[in-house]
Amino acid sequence: MALNLGSLLATSARRSPNAVAARTGSEELTYAELDVAARSFASELIETGIEPGSKVALMLPNVPEFTIAYFGVLYAGGVVVPLSTLHVADELAFQLGDCEATTFVVHADCASAAFEAFGRTESCRNLYVVDGQSLPETPGEAKPFEQALDRSAHADVAQTRPDDTSVILYTSGTTGHPKGAELSHFNLFYNAQYISEKAFSLWPDEINVLGGGHVGLAVLPLYHTFGQTNVQNGMFFNGGTVSYVKRFTPEEAVEIIERHRVTFFAGVPTMYFALLNCPEAETADLSSLKFCVSGGAPMPVDVKREFYDRFGFRIQEGYGLTETSPLASVQAIDETAKAGTIGKPIPGVDMKIVDASDEDLPAGERGEVLIRGHNVMKGYFKRPEATDEALRGGWFHSGDIGYVDDEGDFHIVDRSKDMILRGGYNVFPREVEEVLYTHPSIIEAAVIGVPHERLGEDVKAVVALKPGSSTTPDEIAEYCKEHLAAYKYPRTVEIIDELPKGPTGKILKRALKESP
Repeated sequence: MALNLGSLLATSARRSPNAVAARTGSEELTYAELDVAARSFASELIETGIEPGSKVALMLPNVPEFTIAYFGVLYAGGVVVPLSTLHVADELAFQLGDCEATTFVVHADCASAAFEAFGRTESCRNLYVVDGQSLPETPGEAKPFEQALDRSAHADVAQTRPDDTSVILYTSGTTGHPKGAELSHFNLFYNAQYISEKAFSLWPDEINVLGGGHVGLAVLPLYHTFGQTNVQNGMFFNGGTVSYVKRFTPEEAVEIIERHRVTFFAGVPTMYFALLNCPEAETADLSSLKFCVSGGAPMPVDVKREFYDRFGFRIQEGYGLTETSPLASVQAIDETAKAGTIGKPIPGVDMKIVDASDEDLPAGERGEVLIRGHNVMKGYFKRPEATDEALRGGWFHSGDIGYVDDEGDFHIVDRSKDMILRGGYNVFPREVEEVLYTHPSIIEAAVIGVPHERLGEDVKAVVALKPGSSTTPDEIAEYCKEHLAAYKYPRTVEIIDELPKGPTGKILKRALKESP
């Protein structure tokens, strides 16, 4: 049996060649044009020697070229490795080398960090630059991405198996470096199909297919699993249109919703909060919106209620992780007023709550959320021990704490033990702490989350200095900023004499959180 995730675009192009697939500003691409562009890039990759399973990294903002490159790689039988446009060279070089990428597609906006990382990665042989004409200079190996699309040879969609890896998405871990979650063609194909056709479980029957006539707003980064699956792949599955926004601002989002008649909006809670406080939203015509979905962090019930009172939108909360493609559960549209729930598992997915010994817990008791089903990753690339730990007993261990109520709805009460959720982005303290420990003046370091009115949480570092050393909080923050993405580095740094420890010498982060 063959299955290629790319077939969802190829099929829609065959069915609706003249329908608008991608729109940015006033420019449009039809399905036929998008499909031809992807096939052209696939031909280019094949000519450069790409083989089935070869890794191609993408570092692109929300632009149609992301989609062209994404499906071009899939058409060629390769594996897509989307990388964050916020990463610095150190982070990029690690991930490029870890996934053994042979090709790197970058946008001019990210050129500085990308070029440095490319030069430090032995496996990377090919470099393509989008909008490179705007740069004063590029490495000698760089090729204009646009020229790669200017070819008459259009590759066929490669025959891949359902369990072959289609995408590797890096997810931070509590044990240091990020891990690459291997998602199969079937993992992502079925998740996109569910999003498109099952319509978040209880959308009205007469409009239960996200397809022709539907327009999805891509404000979530497409390099992230939420935007990639829910917006890009889900919309393309049945011939819908994706409207691209490079970087979210509430003003631009409102303007595009009105101008492009957007029907589907997926975002994190901070985006909805920004829209509620956007003056332009008060007078704009947002009546085209049919479906609004939130994930990445709990959505305050008052915000949901205000959205419905002001705009008539019901916001459905969903839950998932990079390792689950991502969707695992979602609220039914007629249950959006229920406080604090992420709904029930989607069809084909099981979820349960267990204690520290992986024993099932009854309704109402808090424990770790476990997931199994068609959406769960194959494993972590080149990390068998981490894979075995995460998938022990045949269930994916999320690290999230929650409970299930008497009606079968799941609730998340806390994220992973130490993870910080900053504005919808996951920040794992260990990764920041490893940078802090490279600072010449620091002897001990701990990173914790502190409440933030707009972002939910912010990153705080508490450090102790080596005897005779001196530095300042601002200098430490700037040091971290040089080695970490913008959303990760600590905005607050506190210097104390010694960090609190337990009997085994382990730093007590709870004590730090509880201190004034």
